[in-house]
Parts: sequence; C-alpha cells; structure tokens
Amino acid sequence: PLCPQYGLVFDAGSTHSSLYIYCWPGGKENGTGVVSQLEVCRVEGPGISSYADNPAGAGASLKPCLDKAMEIVPAEQQQETPTYLGATAGMRLLREQNSTKAEQVLAEVAKAIGQYPVDFRGARILTGNEEGSFGWITVNYLLETLLKFSFTGTWIHPPAEDVVGALDLGGASAQITFLPGTTISDSSTRALLRLYGTNYSIYTHSYLCYGQKQALKMLMASLHQGNSSSPHISHPCYPRGYQENITVAELYDSPCVQAPSTPSPAESLSVTGAGEPAACSAAIKELFNFSCGAKESCGFNGVYQPPLRGEFFAFSGLYHSLHLLNLTGGQPLSLVNATVRQLCNSSWQKVQKQFPSMSSSQLRDACAASSYTLALLHGYRFDSKTWPHIHFVQQVGNTDVGWTLGYMLNLTNMIPSEAPQTVVGLQRSNWIVATVLLAVMLILILCLLTGMCCHRGSSGYERL
Repeated sequence: PLCPQYGLVFDAGSTHSSLYIYCWPGGKENGTGVVSQLEVCRVEGPGISSYADNPAGAGASLKPCLDKAMEIVPAEQQQETPTYLGATAGMRLLREQNSTKAEQVLAEVAKAIGQYPVDFRGARILTGNEEGSFGWITVNYLLETLLKFSFTGTWIHPPAEDVVGALDLGGASAQITFLPGTTISDSSTRALLRLYGTNYSIYTHSYLCYGQKQALKMLMASLHQGNSSSPHISHPCYPRGYQENITVAELYDSPCVQAPSTPSPAESLSVTGAGEPAACSAAIKELFNFSCGAKESCGFNGVYQPPLRGEFFAFSGLYHSLHLLNLTGGQPLSLVNATVRQLCNSSWQKVQKQFPSMSSSQLRDACAASSYTLALLHGYRFDSKTWPHIHFVQQVGNTDVGWTLGYMLNLTNMIPSEAPQTVVGLQRSNWIVATVLLAVMLILILCLLTGMCCHRGSSGYERL
C-alpha cells in the first residue's frame, strides 16, 4: 500500500534479531488499527548479545535487513522514517556479566544503523517491565480494545472487561501482563499508562532466566549436578535413542546457570535421551518454587501476582512450542497434557519420521519446550478452568504480536495520552438501550410496510 509514513523497529532478542517494517496510511491522530506490518526480516545469525567478543559483527549482521528495508521504503521518505532498536533479555544478561561489552555492542549496532538515511532514534536495552507493557499495548491495539471506530462513525472506548492480558516467552525471559480487577499491592509490578484519555494500572512482571533457551539450560545443569561425578547425563525430556556430547563450558556459560564450585570447562559430557514423560515433567517443575510464602497471591518464586482476570493472548515461544503439536486451537488442557506426554514418550527415530521438516535441535527440544510451556503457565496459576481463556496466536490481523509495535506506537506518540476530539465514550448500558430502540424501530417499520402491502392487495381484489 501507498503510505505517507513508515517505521522500522529491530527486535534484538536473545536468540536472534528481526526487523519489523510498519506503515500507516493516514494521519497519526485518532489512529487505531491503521498501522499495518509490511514486512519482517529475520537477521541471519544469533542475537546481538552473542557478539560480545566481536561487537562489529553485531552491527554488520543487521545490514542485509536494512538494505531490504531501503528497497521497501521509498527513497523520498526514508529520512522521515523513525527507526529504533530495542534489545531484550539477552542483552540484559550480558549487561549483568559485562556492562562494558554490552555498551560496545549497542554502540556498534547504532553505528551500523546510523549509516542509513533514516531517522534513527537510538538503540537501547528494554527493561523487563517495558517489554511486557509494550507487548500488552500491541495486542490490545490490534484487537481494538483500547479505542474502536463504531458503526455510527465515532470513536468509542470499549469496556475494561474487553482488555486482554499478554503472555510472552522469549529465549531468556518470560513476561506476564494484564489488567487486574484489584489494586496492585507491589509497586514494582505496576505500570501506569494513559492511552486515549483512559488510565490503565496494569500488572506486569518479567522473569529473567525463564525464557525457553535459558530454562532448558538450567534444566540440563540441574540434571548434571544431580550426578556431577559422572560424565554421563540421562535426559528424561530428550527422545529415546538421541545422543550428543557437550562440554562443561557450554553448559555453564550463562549467568542463569550456577556453576559447581570446581567446574572443569574442558570436560566432555555425554547426553542420552531417556524419553520419560513423568520424569521430564518432574525435573522441569524443580526449576520453579510454586509456594507463595507470606504473600497472599503470587506467581512463582515468591513473586507477587494478583488473581488472573479476563482473556489472555499467548505468543512468541508459548505459541511456537504448542503449534508444533497442533495444540493452539483451543483444545482442553487434558488433551494438551495427553498429547505432550505422547510426544515425550517417543523415540528419536519416531519423532524424526513424524516431523521430517523440523531441524534436529527443534526435535530434540520439542518435548522439553512444550513441557516447559505447561509448567510456566501453571506457575502463572492457570488451571483447567482458566486454560480456555488463553488464546495462542502468532498474529492478529496479519501483524505479528510482540513488543515492537507497542514500542513504536509509544515512542512516535501514535497513541496519544488524551482522547481524540471525535471520541464519544458511551457506556455499555447506553449502547444496549440504543441497540434495542433501533431494533424496535426496524420492527415497527417492517410491520407498517407489511400492512400497507396487504391493504393494497385486498383493495385490488375487491375491484376485480
């Protein structure tokens, strides 16, 4: 589509980076549901945090996607195209390990983007709460639960009950964000937003190290430490017959994994798949502390969380881990559990035949990833009753769900803090009354027209 304005956002995640190209056809004011995703370009190679010892490589990795964006955005509009890079949990972990290296990586990616004729507005590391909040803004913006254009030609505020929660799972962190029905007692988990003239006090928390990649690394480390004297690890989540060798250095190369007191980095470890569903589930649950302690309400590891409320949209890793098994269509929790158990009980030969197009690493981790998804959602306090309120999605309206759109909308002020002048905020009760009155009027008009037709018909018969 022809657009007067474009926007570019790099999602610099822990495992990979992607460039999202957005455009909007009209003026930015009053705009809801008008931003469309033109393209997403996946950057070749790992996430930028992997370039800690080669910062220039991080910048160079972004250039092919920037070149592609320059082919899409017209040359005369490129200098007015706002461009951002947001780094998430991978860079948060690198900053914990070595802040100097993290700053060098950010400087190099900023330098690379700055070489293009765009309105570059900075590269920064998002906080976990920002990542959760922007994901929440994205999904509610796309669903038009913040502001909606009504059939009467006016903008209205949907009721608060229509606002949905957001569940995001990356490689190094996991976020839960929703609008609770009670006061948030822990201020560190509260984000105050004013969007389209409405105040939102949302709950959001990011669990660092509980992204899928880091969690599976923690799982492997716990299995090793359970029998650290042996160079062999029996992995209950890996398919029977699967084998690989890893080094101790590979296993303990993350701040999320506590290394033993006397690690031997060069030591080689032999990993064999056992394919034991019950043991796999039990080992994964050991990564969590489900006790709330003194807190009345919590998620896991003692983190405060108010009671769940409303519908939730789950995306990123949560979607992908269950989509492999065709479990994103609203199946009951009992069927999901049974399907995951069946997968976890499979041999390496069987899963290779069942999923011939999947890479070996994805097949190896399929049981662990889906089991981890279930454990994480259990940690958020979802059960068989609330499970139907989770909707697993990759896109809404041809736009990927994630934090990038909400980030751009916020920084370009495309969601104004005050409501547009044309907004007419009608209460739900008023809409019900108006709808009933309209229906009654239509029925009366229909009855009147029917009566007139009958009258004309009878008059004609009498004349005949």
